[in-house]
Amino acid sequence: MALKVVMMGTGTFAIPAFQALIDSQHEVLGLYTQPDRTGRGHHRHKNPMKELALEHGIPVFQPAKINTPESLKELSQLKADVLLVAAYGQILSQKLLDLPRLGAFNLHASLLPAYRGAAPILYAIRNGETMTGVSLFRIERALDSGPVAAMVETPIDPKETTGMLQDRLAELAAPLAMDVLDQIEQGTLVETPQDHAAATFAPTLDKQEGAIDWNQTAEQIACHVRAMQPWPSPFSFLLQSGHEPLRLLILDVEKLSKEALESLEIEPQSREFTPGTVVFSSTKRVVLCTGDGLLEIRQIQPQGKRAMEISQFLCGKQIRPGDVFGNPPPESD
Repeated sequence: MALKVVMMGTGTFAIPAFQALIDSQHEVLGLYTQPDRTGRGHHRHKNPMKELALEHGIPVFQPAKINTPESLKELSQLKADVLLVAAYGQILSQKLLDLPRLGAFNLHASLLPAYRGAAPILYAIRNGETMTGVSLFRIERALDSGPVAAMVETPIDPKETTGMLQDRLAELAAPLAMDVLDQIEQGTLVETPQDHAAATFAPTLDKQEGAIDWNQTAEQIACHVRAMQPWPSPFSFLLQSGHEPLRLLILDVEKLSKEALESLEIEPQSREFTPGTVVFSSTKRVVLCTGDGLLEIRQIQPQGKRAMEISQFLCGKQIRPGDVFGNPPPESD
């Protein structure tokens, strides 16, 4: 007998699972998603989850606060067997979690109990993890702490950004969710409690945390650059004598191997410069000091302009050895 399912999701991570649910034998009672947002010029941001639901004639609910008595009454009237949640964006109360007959389950982009919280993919990449995955767990009141119903693992590619990896994990999440729904329907689901003592956390970041710390190792900086894309964006300021600090997004970097390093004409003392200092530049390349070695900038984006290869940027802006990437000095009163 098919399950009656309510989907809760807003972000793009939820789209493949929602599409798989629509295509399954289960009955989709409705979609709960965040209220429409208005950007600059009163332009409404598109909500692809909402558009997908309307395309298939699925009722859409967008309460500003999901746990109000009015919202709970509305949800209870749907008489769902299961809630399937993915990147919804609101905390669910215990009263809400008690409404579906068979429980509420959440798709989370980590191998729980690792990286509980809002930004698991970003933290996994920033911390240099080589493996990640998707967990589907029964929602309990404590953050991402419920027993795991299913899990799928995948290696992290050394060049994947947070955005790239999110798209790939979203595709892995869809069949995982459908398998669990089928097991719930058949009464064969087995859930595994998490080891709470092994839990790590991935809280929300603010925009300033995109700033690159050139005192870190070359490997840490490379991980940071990948992790901060598409948000909050990895950035630094180009500091040149006689010029205003220039804010730049640093979109791709590469740690130099010993062989690549030896091919550059760099004075030995240059390697002792302060981290963030340019030690080699040409019409096509820029190489900086880090906390433990040298790093080459491969792709860059000036504020208000498109992303470009460093060679394209250097056609219009000269960077010399001794120039520095870092934070501008604080303005004096």
